[in-house]
Amino acid sequence: MRQPKVNIVDTTLRDGSHAVSHSFTPEQAGKIAGALDKTGVALIEVSHGDGIKGSSYNYGFMKSNELELIKAAKANVDNAKVGILLLPGIGTIEDLEEAHEAGAQAVRVATHCTEADIAIQHIQAGKKLGMFSVGFLMMVHMIEPEQLLEQAKIMQDAGADYINLADSAGYLTQDGVRARVSALVNGLDIPVGFHSHNNLGLSVANSFAAVEEGASYIDVTLRGLGAGAGNCQSEVFCALMQREGVNTGVDIYADMDVAEEIVEPLMHRPQIIRTDSLMLGYAGVYSSFLLHTRRAAEKFGLNPRDILVELGRRKMVGGQEDMIVDVAYQLSQQKS
Repeated sequence: MRQPKVNIVDTTLRDGSHAVSHSFTPEQAGKIAGALDKTGVALIEVSHGDGIKGSSYNYGFMKSNELELIKAAKANVDNAKVGILLLPGIGTIEDLEEAHEAGAQAVRVATHCTEADIAIQHIQAGKKLGMFSVGFLMMVHMIEPEQLLEQAKIMQDAGADYINLADSAGYLTQDGVRARVSALVNGLDIPVGFHSHNNLGLSVANSFAAVEEGASYIDVTLRGLGAGAGNCQSEVFCALMQREGVNTGVDIYADMDVAEEIVEPLMHRPQIIRTDSLMLGYAGVYSSFLLHTRRAAEKFGLNPRDILVELGRRKMVGGQEDMIVDVAYQLSQQKS
């Protein structure tokens, strides 16, 4: 059931932050957001890669205060909503209120796919502030579609405007995407969205499959910037949608120009599928684990691939970054 209109959510200034070591400045955020607004995207997400208040030793420090990035983005946007990601436990309701005061009009509250209940108060707080509030379920490959629907209903009942499914590890193939998206499209009373990572080279194909199953919000980034091997590449996906007759409201030439003329010069390196990010998708591991895994591998003289496979085997989830060192230590003891 392909949707007649697909809303494009650009997360270059959030998930894309991972790929540039969280170094966006207010000037850059304003320039990118202003140019994106002219392309016709529906929502522009601005915050640390791991959500508001994610700037830390664990997740990587930001070069600039994210509230200043939000203010700069909002000052240059006339049509799209400016939003943030919030992971309960990293960001608080007080942080949400500060982001709203800085100009954020939307919040996507992200939890592990089995922990939707911890998002209830944050979704409700966003609604109370008059914000477009979204339930964001991460690592959705880890549970079956029926279980995922039950978690999504918790967020729907909390007042979410739509539910976003995140293949945070870039693990799913198209069949897995179709099963999960269709379960929610058929079982919820609100729209469904999809967020993909390109660790197995499937982000565009998986996003297209989500649209074919009825998803009406799709996350993208310019040049595919993002954690791991990056996200669904905006220029490619929007061009594909236009060729397939799906209305995104995005001017694809303008989108290509923003990517090439503004974002590409800021990139530290091309966003490609490297060995370690490939292993994230292969093992089904949260993309933000990569930096911690590299550090642990160096500390204990291990191959990062072995650590990632073990993390996947143990089904470790976001929030357990501190345990990566323990896993690496145990592996090193087994090898000694």
